Amino acid sequence: MKRTLLAGVAGLAVLAAGSVHAQDLVFPVGEGDFSWDSYNEWAESAPDLSGQTVTITGPWLQPEDGVFRSVIAYFAEATGAEVIYTGSDSFEQQIVIDAEAGSAPNVAVFPQPGLAADMASRGLLHPLPEGMGEWVAENYGAGESWVDLGTYPDEDGNEQLFGFFYNVNVKSLVWYVPENFEDAGYEVPETMEELKALTEQIAAEGETPWCIGLGSGAATGWPATDWVEDIMLRTQPADVYDDWTTNDIPFNDERVVAAIEEFGWFARNDDYVSGGAGQVASTDFRDSPKGLFASPPQCYMHRQASFVPAFFPEGIEFGEDVDFFYFPSFAEKDLGNPVLGGGTLMSITDPSDATDEFFEFLKLPLAHEVFGAQSGFLTPLKTVNPDTYLNDALRGQAEILVNATTFRFDGSDLMPGGVGAGTFWTGMVDYTGGKDAQAVADEIQASWDALK
Repeated sequence: MKRTLLAGVAGLAVLAAGSVHAQDLVFPVGEGDFSWDSYNEWAESAPDLSGQTVTITGPWLQPEDGVFRSVIAYFAEATGAEVIYTGSDSFEQQIVIDAEAGSAPNVAVFPQPGLAADMASRGLLHPLPEGMGEWVAENYGAGESWVDLGTYPDEDGNEQLFGFFYNVNVKSLVWYVPENFEDAGYEVPETMEELKALTEQIAAEGETPWCIGLGSGAATGWPATDWVEDIMLRTQPADVYDDWTTNDIPFNDERVVAAIEEFGWFARNDDYVSGGAGQVASTDFRDSPKGLFASPPQCYMHRQASFVPAFFPEGIEFGEDVDFFYFPSFAEKDLGNPVLGGGTLMSITDPSDATDEFFEFLKLPLAHEVFGAQSGFLTPLKTVNPDTYLNDALRGQAEILVNATTFRFDGSDLMPGGVGAGTFWTGMVDYTGGKDAQAVADEIQASWDALK
């Protein structure tokens, strides 16, 4: 027997926070701008999984866990399967313990690829269903990037697809106040050449182009690493970026030094930075965007990830008081539209027929739209209806994602902790303080060598 929502069959999902019944579906079928046609087409042919269970464990806690449960309720409704999601604030430790003990859930939700790759190499993950890689390459913006990021060697050293990315974030953003741009007659730049020309123009007119702050307590310096990573993706092919994050090319390679110096073009010029270059390292990153909203403005642009509105002054409305544009690529480099960010990926830790069908469900736009309509969720899936996103900010970031030609994770997160969350951070503080880029890169490479 096949179960479909249009038939009104009341499937049941037993979840960590209680049961979800048909009447509990957060968006009634057929209402709103959701992609119901593809969902119902899948549901009509989905197997009857009554009596089977799909267990999922991940890092999502309140409120994201409740939103995710509202997503998987649609899978349960269509198939009759029991679906259980359990969130944990010690997920990274617990999933390894459970997998080694043979008691892993069917699906694990990893906050980044490193642990998934390690578990795959130990034989603790199972490859995704056949054909998933081809589907991702065709249906995700920068599809090949997502295949690459989810592909790791198995215990025999064979490369296989283990990770399906679901819920990502964007770092390649520049925030600005539209009214300030309009009053000054500035246009949003579409290339890095135009962005640098705008920076020079603003400074020539006696104004300050940028607010930049690296302060973050013990983590001071990390915002500069994002700048360098974004610039590496805009000045070098993606494979060079990958080799840099693994030290297959040394940190003091001339291409890396050039990227650091390109960051310095913006951050080490007193005329380009609010408070002068000497204040960059000591300005808290949470305070640095506030200059956008001063009267008169203390700066016109601020490069930061999608989370930065949490530190805007109260009452700031996106689209009216603030907006963003894509941190652009160099037209002369012809490297496409790379995007820096992060995201969660789903992997199979205990395979079953019901689990394979769950990944078929995750291919549906609805499985992404229901999350995106309620929370700060983003997906590179090109078939998602952008009208279903919760707000205009998410719609704009999703557009950047689906139009990306390359996507890469934060490089410092992929490096050994002593480098990526150590000497890279402190080295950027030294560099903004006036130290030579080559000397900084030499010291970071020396710290990496010391770990080998």
